[in-house]
Amino acid sequence: MAAAEANTTKELLSFSRSEVDTLVVRLGGAWRLRHGMPSIDAVAREFISPTPPRKVVFEASALSHWDSSLVSFVVRLNELCRVRQLQTDLAGLPAGLQRIVALAETVPETKARGLAGGGGLLERLGLGLVGAFEGAGEFLDFLGQIAVATGKLVRGKARYRRSDLLDVIQQCGANALGIVTLISFLVGMILAFMGAVQLQQFGAAIYVADLVGIGMVREMGAMMTGIIMAGRTGAAFAAELGTMKVTEELDAFATMGISSVEFLVLPRVIALVVMMPMLCLYADFVGVLGGASVGYTMLGLTFTTYLRETFHAVTLTQLIGGLSKSTVYGVLIAYAGCLRGFQCGNSSSAVGDAATNAVVTGIVAIVVACGIFAIVFNVLGI
Repeated sequence: MAAAEANTTKELLSFSRSEVDTLVVRLGGAWRLRHGMPSIDAVAREFISPTPPRKVVFEASALSHWDSSLVSFVVRLNELCRVRQLQTDLAGLPAGLQRIVALAETVPETKARGLAGGGGLLERLGLGLVGAFEGAGEFLDFLGQIAVATGKLVRGKARYRRSDLLDVIQQCGANALGIVTLISFLVGMILAFMGAVQLQQFGAAIYVADLVGIGMVREMGAMMTGIIMAGRTGAAFAAELGTMKVTEELDAFATMGISSVEFLVLPRVIALVVMMPMLCLYADFVGVLGGASVGYTMLGLTFTTYLRETFHAVTLTQLIGGLSKSTVYGVLIAYAGCLRGFQCGNSSSAVGDAATNAVVTGIVAIVVACGIFAIVFNVLGI
């Protein structure tokens, strides 16, 4: 079939049929942005002709120079072929152009735009369910890897650096004291103020100490510390591991035969399991001091009276229960942060998404675990 000309000159773009079902797109001349990009409409009209092609091939032997205008043209034509379910063959293009086109079509944001624009309700629901099942599979697989790494740790065969563990403990512990102090003190003050407003009406202001002490030790100390660490440390874990994935450092670990779960995840899990109970105990104490400050300034209670009432109200069982919660919260935070870091995409924006997902996952897991603990403790009578 005779060659048909596109909207630009024949030297730049032309196409013909080598076979009935094969359209040959010929590229030639110098493709420059300053010269303008040829229109793709003429090629698109061939797709709606009485005998549309089933395959599109490229021929670029006459191509002299090209820049991003040619990349954009090929990507748009390739996308049009994909929408119409036509087979494309890029073998006739220069090798460098093939690599750039392949890179442009594998960017995560491009895929996201394609999925967001189409599909009905049932299709989106189906894709959501498939994604949920895949996420559950990744969740269980990662949990199994951590379990295997923990088993090696117990046997003394886990491969990780003690210096890394100490560094993570420093980040999770001493470096977090400032924000934990501020939030816990304010939470204690808020609980005391809310209780004082009501209890003063009955002349029972002294029981503000009971309210703050039991509330901080049983629930608020562990929960607020967990939420703080999810936003601070969980996001940091995800960002660090996500950056390592983008820079292919995780692939380097696999190449050297080193388990990234043992070397990177295990120290982070150990650090949070060790430091969370200590931070929780510290938060309980600071929260009680916050309540005592309200009792002293607003209710006229002395610090000695307030602390004595707190010690009478809080039991050792409640204290151990709160510390146990904090330990579980630490595991959940470390797991969420590391999992989202390993699931990070290969772009810079994906690192931010991973950090955000780690915070959301960690906080949701903490709230769910807190509800489960409340039911269990109620059944046990604690």
